[in-house]
Amino acid sequence: TENGINYILASDGMYYPALKYNTAEPHYGKYGLLRKRFLQEHHKGYYTALLLRGKLIEHLNQIDDTANARMDFLVYQMQKRLHVDETLKAHNQMAWVREINNIYAAVEEIVLNELIYI
Repeated sequence: TENGINYILASDGMYYPALKYNTAEPHYGKYGLLRKRFLQEHHKGYYTALLLRGKLIEHLNQIDDTANARMDFLVYQMQKRLHVDETLKAHNQMAWVREINNIYAAVEEIVLNELIYI
């Protein structure tokens, strides 16, 4: 235990590290998967370190939760600012759909740059 790792004596007379596995359940979705792919392709060392420490799933869950919350908040703020509401939807549904799609695209670009591709 000089290096901080506990070992267990096995029946074959060899000592093996007593590994603890992270029991976090993955619940991440789109943004967690995007983050995982980004880390695998561009930050292999960080990805491997998270994986070996048992923190990868926790990291991906947190990124996904944060990204979804940020998406919801920014979409709401932009809808208010641009007056894309039920009144517009009732009067001109196609304009409402167009504006909502533009808002989602803009907000997703912000979220990807703030949380995923860093």
